[in-house]
Amino acid sequence: MANVDQTLDASGLNCPLPLLKTKKALSALDVGQTLCVTCTDPGSMKDFIAFCKQTGHELLESSEADGSFSFLILKR
Repeated sequence: MANVDQTLDASGLNCPLPLLKTKKALSALDVGQTLCVTCTDPGSMKDFIAFCKQTGHELLESSEADGSFSFLILKR
């Protein structure tokens, strides 16, 4: 993944907790910084796409490997 300013491990948490923790982590970042989130919730792919569209943050990268999902979000 590209440059990461902060990481958040939300593995083992189910919706909506990964999104709530992501929202809190993003609030502590400056505009232009990035957050890498890792989670295991199977619905997280669509959840994070919708979250970024609704909040205006940019989803730079997303990936899935062995049931683990990673998202790189740019704070706007």
